[in-house]
Amino acid sequence: MSPRARTALQPHASPPEAIRNFSIIAHIDHGKSTLADRMLQLTGVVDERAMRAQYLDRMDIERERGITIKSQAVRMPWESAGRTYVLNMIDTPGHVDFTYEVSRSLAACEGAVLLVDAAQGIEAQTLANLYLAMENDLTIIPVLNKIDLPAAQPEKYAEELARLIGCQPSDCLSVSGKTGEGVEALLDEIVRQVPSPVGDPDAPARAMIFDSIYDTYRGVITYVRVVDGNLNPRERIVMMSTQATHELLEIGVISPEPTPSKGLGVGEVGYLITGVKDVRQSRVGDTVTNASRPAAASLGAYRDPRPMVFSGLYPVDGSDYPDLRDALDKLKLNDAALVYEPETSAALGFGFRCGFLGLLHLEIVRERLEREFGLDLISTQPNVEYDVTMEDGTDVDVTNPSEFPGGKVAEVREPVVRATILAPSEFVGAIMELCQQRRGALLGMDYLSEDRVEMRYTLPLAEIVFDFFDQLKSRTRGYASLDYEPAGDQVADLVKVDILLQGETVDAFSAIVHKDKAYAYGVMMAGRLKKLIPRQQFEVPIQAAVGSRVIARENIRAMRKDVLAKCYGGDITRKRKLLEKQKEGKKRMKMVGRVEVPQDAFIAALTADEASDKKK
Repeated sequence: MSPRARTALQPHASPPEAIRNFSIIAHIDHGKSTLADRMLQLTGVVDERAMRAQYLDRMDIERERGITIKSQAVRMPWESAGRTYVLNMIDTPGHVDFTYEVSRSLAACEGAVLLVDAAQGIEAQTLANLYLAMENDLTIIPVLNKIDLPAAQPEKYAEELARLIGCQPSDCLSVSGKTGEGVEALLDEIVRQVPSPVGDPDAPARAMIFDSIYDTYRGVITYVRVVDGNLNPRERIVMMSTQATHELLEIGVISPEPTPSKGLGVGEVGYLITGVKDVRQSRVGDTVTNASRPAAASLGAYRDPRPMVFSGLYPVDGSDYPDLRDALDKLKLNDAALVYEPETSAALGFGFRCGFLGLLHLEIVRERLEREFGLDLISTQPNVEYDVTMEDGTDVDVTNPSEFPGGKVAEVREPVVRATILAPSEFVGAIMELCQQRRGALLGMDYLSEDRVEMRYTLPLAEIVFDFFDQLKSRTRGYASLDYEPAGDQVADLVKVDILLQGETVDAFSAIVHKDKAYAYGVMMAGRLKKLIPRQQFEVPIQAAVGSRVIARENIRAMRKDVLAKCYGGDITRKRKLLEKQKEGKKRMKMVGRVEVPQDAFIAALTADEASDKKK
């Protein structure tokens, strides 16, 4: 612990001029959480005995994967130039799928520490987070981390950073989150450069909800940033969007564990507990005010996130449907980017159509539902939202292949994204080849330095949600980084591929693909199902069809009893008679028999590794 740390924070509201609100933003694995750990130690809010790596990463999934999924706010004391300041830090995720977490965190801050790995340099998500911070008019402090590494090149990357931000290379601070070198100087720079929050302490209270969690015992815990006025315990508050009124049972700060205080003033970040169990009454982006003296206008809400990838989530046991609904409601509190609505599938029963910001977001949400709420789930193949125009002029929004309309289609529009890829210049050819395979159009490329290139592409979203990132990493030996943002939609030659079992469509296996890839998808899915579906008493054809035209077929052979076992010797006509009798029986059985697809075959077919199929 630094001698300049204050072990105890004031329990009352701090004056705004002594507060500094800042976020740490960076690409994945550039050391945000490690730097946050050193700050917690230096400021004394976590003692040596309780300290552990990735202290602010509270979820098991975060610790196992070594990534940050949730932004975490923490209040720290720091003494600089003989005065004690309150630093409210928000540690943010680095992956493109959690950009919405970052944007909400930045809205609660006045400054941002832009962290760049001194051994890797600027990457795609570094640029994306920098532009987010600039949109919010934040003070940006450029910092090079991991300077203790043998491969670190701080001078080279300081010049890159300086060119990007428009400052001098000498303005870039050098720190090591691992050893703690330079962290004290960084805290002093935060105090010096980040402006104190601005607000009217005498105006009616206005506080922005930037996050919330659900606690089984205490109900909804809401995280707020106070903009005007102040909030005190035991007063009544109003949520301005729903007009719901509650009593403040507890108010406090996170330091880094929840600590009750006597109130929150202008610029402070803290939590509110009202004891409310209804998760719909606390919405991220809502404004909290006093019931006795309400504010006239709410603060501007956050821009709603736009789902990029859609997938159906179904309970393996149909009776778990109400539990899944409650679990999604509670998870929505903690993950505001999750969008869902009920849907029914002929094969899978009742479930929810969910919208996610990307494939990792889908994976994390599913894993959290299974771990935190004890559910067994099936997720259908991820797909994007299409806009289908029929020949009679009607428009249909399709988020699920089963919604794809029959009849004459005039055009299908698919979402496209503007992708930014940063990589060493030696991999330009490999990246171009991959993007052309995925129907990409090159917008331009710039050399950031002699050996680093930035490439900008327009790509169909459906082409990058599966294994594009994995392919990009493997072709560039892990050096490339990717970031993308929505860029409207375009007309494409898309078709719906249906999978039929004995002439009946199984909606869970249908997919919307580009016309050129329809045959490959049909062959792959038919081959996969042939291995997964057990043999029946009769022959089962598996067909892939586009409209009424069958493009691929596999047969599951019938299980046959050896009717000739007891027939030894004698005339061939006896054997033929027995075989003909069996054949008639199989034909009758085929007319009345139905193919039952076992649950584990659905799970295996829908969660099988797409990339492994493509390699085969």
